[in-house]
Amino acid sequence: MCGIVACRTDAPVAPFLIGALALLEYRGYDSAGVTVRTTGGITATSRTIARVESLSHKLAGWSGATLPGAGIGHTRWATHGAVTETNAHPHLDCSGRVSIVHNGIIENAEALRRELAARGHRLITQVDSEVISHLVEEELRESGDLRAAVEATIARLTGSWAIVALDADTGRLVAATHRSPLLVASSPSGVFAASDVQAIGSRVDGFQAMRDGDVVELADELIWTRDGQPATPPPFVRSSWTAVVRDLDGHPDFMGKEIAEQPETAARIIDQLAPGIANGALWDGLGIPDFRRVAVLGCGTSLNAGRVVGSAFGALGRLPVSSIIASEASETVLEPGTLVIALSQSGETADVLRAIEDLDLAESSLLALTNTAHSTLARTADSVLDCQAGPEIGVAATKTFVAQAISGVAMALSALVATGRMSRETALLHVDDLRRLPDLLAHAIAVSHDRIPPLIDALHDASGYLFLGRGSGVVYAAEGALKLKELSYRWAEHYPAGELKHGPLALIELGTPVVVIDSGDPRIESNISEVEARGGRVIRIGGAGSTIPALGLSLGTPMPGGMDRWGPLESVVPLQVLARDLALSLGRDVDKPRNLAKSVTVE
Repeated sequence: MCGIVACRTDAPVAPFLIGALALLEYRGYDSAGVTVRTTGGITATSRTIARVESLSHKLAGWSGATLPGAGIGHTRWATHGAVTETNAHPHLDCSGRVSIVHNGIIENAEALRRELAARGHRLITQVDSEVISHLVEEELRESGDLRAAVEATIARLTGSWAIVALDADTGRLVAATHRSPLLVASSPSGVFAASDVQAIGSRVDGFQAMRDGDVVELADELIWTRDGQPATPPPFVRSSWTAVVRDLDGHPDFMGKEIAEQPETAARIIDQLAPGIANGALWDGLGIPDFRRVAVLGCGTSLNAGRVVGSAFGALGRLPVSSIIASEASETVLEPGTLVIALSQSGETADVLRAIEDLDLAESSLLALTNTAHSTLARTADSVLDCQAGPEIGVAATKTFVAQAISGVAMALSALVATGRMSRETALLHVDDLRRLPDLLAHAIAVSHDRIPPLIDALHDASGYLFLGRGSGVVYAAEGALKLKELSYRWAEHYPAGELKHGPLALIELGTPVVVIDSGDPRIESNISEVEARGGRVIRIGGAGSTIPALGLSLGTPMPGGMDRWGPLESVVPLQVLARDLALSLGRDVDKPRNLAKSVTVE
């Protein structure tokens, strides 16, 4: 899985496909490929395990028939089979007539592979997706019609899929979906399919999101079918697409740029949302009924952001709050009157979407908090709050965490006012606190870039790290450990500092790096002493006198029940900078960490 694009156009299609795939690079991938139908009725296929841009050089060497206007492309994040050019999409049938790209997982692929091999098919990859091209080949031989062949093929599949098939003989393109997102669109410049509107947004005014079971032929007029019968198309959604700005603007990498953008991002979001907090208008505008408890649902960084938002509901509104790991949600029982806040930066995270299917939401409300207002999650939820982070190219989330936390906390404050759990006067004090955040983030960036680089040499050879916090600092310790793992490929774990003596203290030996979020809880001092007594190297992120005094401003005049209860948000900055600087010292690609994808569309 990762990114799909397909197109029929009168213009040469290869440059468009490669440019569209480049717009999907932010999702993370380990290989890429395109297949283009030639004027001679065959296909030209190019694959790479390098960056998407290398496909241009490969196709430039094509010496066969010209490459007009029909083709498919894919960026792959490996789920089955090693990262090789052979395993990269598109996948072809035995004759080379049928090419397919696929997102999802075919759960019965091995059984189908054995059946196909027994009937004489030559399967050359380790990838589950390859069986689809051979099944379409068989069905096409039987019916002579690509759309009928795709319909018959998906009836034999178990699992999840977004598929686009290309017939080299006719140039026809057919798409099918089940539990994996795919958008289709047409405009004067062509007919398109993509897993993300970002890939095609510059060519279309809007799109239609395919539903589970839909099959669409990308003809001059889109032809919609389901189970072989004509189907009513889904509604047209006007796109508010904004071009991804891929300029590094003087920064060495996108992660560094996006860390630097956090103060401006925070200021923009707060300026937009603050007027609707103290009067409850932000919450009222979401159209969600009253609730008695809150559950936050997500994965990875989004789940950490959700826990920050949950803390605001719990600490400031005295509401029961739980957090649900999306991949483990199947056995969760929701209490009636629960507000479920589902967080996903892409809005296409498969574990989150499956969790929503598994949860009984009959007596609860679902609010999506996402950076993609046109996503599957946004369309599924009762209401959606766009966190407005803007494009984020780096796979490891930075400014999207800050944006989700601020947007979610602003929403929580507004909800508490609107439901009578907080006075307008108290809410205005919290708004004042929120307005300090851009300066706090800017201060943290400056301090981090000053204090962290000298630490890196001493940390370079450490094999493992502990991250500790108390109270509101625990979730930030979790995010710090996650960032360090993602970027440096070194082991890192987080714990509430009080849990040290219940097991993790056994990991401490001479020189073990222990990163402490000192958010002002006086009990943290005894925990630091426990680490130092055993030779651990303490890196304290806190106020004046700390190793990294990035929190000094926020601890000057804390408001009881305010940011000290769900913050300190600015502590995430030194954690991001530490992970990035360590990773760079180890020669890692901080924008595209190994084995990771930004939009995880498989379970």
